[in-house]
Amino acid sequence: MQRRRSILIVGGGTAGWLTAAYLAKALRVAEQAHLEITLLESPDIGIIGVGEATFPTIRNTLRFLGIDEARFIRETSATFKQGIRFVDWAQAPEGDKHHAFFHPFEAPFSTEGTSLAPYWLLQNEATRAPFAEAVTIQARVADAQRAPKRPHESDFSGPLNYAYHFDAAKLAAVLAERAQELGVRHLKGNLSSVVLDETGAIDHLVSPEHGDLTADLYVDCTGFRAELIGKALGAPFKSCKPILFTDRAIACRAPYERPDAPIQSYTVATAHEAGWIWDIALAHGRGVGCVYSSDHIDDDRAEQILRDHLGGAEIETRKISFDAGYREKQWIKNCVAVGLSAGFLEPLESTGVVLIEAAVAMIAELFPHSGPVSAPARRFNELMTARYDNIIVFLKLHYALSQRPEPFWRENADPATIPERLVDLLEQWRYRPPARFDFILDLETFAFFNYQYILYGMDFKTDLTDGAGEFPDVAAAQKLFAKIRGFADRATQDLPSHRDLIAQINKFGFVLEGA
Repeated sequence: MQRRRSILIVGGGTAGWLTAAYLAKALRVAEQAHLEITLLESPDIGIIGVGEATFPTIRNTLRFLGIDEARFIRETSATFKQGIRFVDWAQAPEGDKHHAFFHPFEAPFSTEGTSLAPYWLLQNEATRAPFAEAVTIQARVADAQRAPKRPHESDFSGPLNYAYHFDAAKLAAVLAERAQELGVRHLKGNLSSVVLDETGAIDHLVSPEHGDLTADLYVDCTGFRAELIGKALGAPFKSCKPILFTDRAIACRAPYERPDAPIQSYTVATAHEAGWIWDIALAHGRGVGCVYSSDHIDDDRAEQILRDHLGGAEIETRKISFDAGYREKQWIKNCVAVGLSAGFLEPLESTGVVLIEAAVAMIAELFPHSGPVSAPARRFNELMTARYDNIIVFLKLHYALSQRPEPFWRENADPATIPERLVDLLEQWRYRPPARFDFILDLETFAFFNYQYILYGMDFKTDLTDGAGEFPDVAAAQKLFAKIRGFADRATQDLPSHRDLIAQINKFGFVLEGA
């Protein structure tokens, strides 16, 4: 008879409930008599909810969990996200003049399997379209405040790639309901202590409400407190402060100026003297936050920057302190950390939920139904460490190329603060665009074209002059550039406005053709 195995998840929120729901579905808990998943939700562990935005991988996760897209949108105040608009990152504003570029979720079009990037680079700098606009239709669609899909298209599908903005607390509630439907046992109560055995593994947890709680695998989703992986097991934390300087955020909710105000289908990231501001459009208001380095400005100055961004509005704010970095050992013996307990990187490219998704997918795939529960730890730690390091490189790229004059930005552009791998890649990219062989896909969150969008949005110079003869398909490339412009014109006419689609979904759901 197969021995019964159990998993105990400590902490709720997005990390806890997404972990619970995903593992329950992937391991078929409702159908397996030998496997049990329990989540202990403590009322004193709150939800941070920084960013409230996702990457397109979330669609596959929600589909896998069997969550209806229209219901998800309604119950989490969600809107569609087609990418990020970066304002004032390359250069400081001059009066009313602002430098901006778009990082879309769509991959660039290609011609005969060949990248369009070299042909764009060989065009006249003074007259060519911005890179994202030249190689995708999504930049134009998003700028026109159009949605990435139409109301008759089925769940999680559409002509353009997309993710969501959402209310983090509401998402946790949706995931909690689904997890329990999938067989997860829910306990409400506090964690008072973690008791280790003679080997240093977790023997049991103690809850005042539920007594001793034991499991084969303990999953730490206790947020920054890291009650299991950090406090009990002592996993060291590796700070990336020498590379990414921000360590504070001031967040708030802001209303729309009028009920019919357009809803942007992208995150707006606006740089300021010592960091940046996120501005996220939800169905019933905006989530806005100022991310900054406390080594360069104080809290009062950051609050003033946020209020200036909001036009001087008096709005209640909350301060969040963080140390960006991660634990190199996120799985120790019979404990694995997921979410903020494993690490936190600033929400610049919405990697928080992506890292949860990556972790739980690996746990589900590697979970040993027999034998030592710690068997996957080394491989899990290697993969997650590589993923964090690669995301740090991508985030640093946004800062390293800036020409802004303030001390925060000049220090970010100092080669001494740039990872060696990025320094090497930037040197190569001066003579060729980023390519797929620059990256190992299983260890990456972002593809080579994501790097292209940031590089060329930030006015990085790649000199192909001496190799122009290696790109002979100029006529075919020009035809494709023209087709992309035509497709974009048509899409901005055919796709509904973002606000209209969200309103329809909230009222009627998706109306499938022929239904």
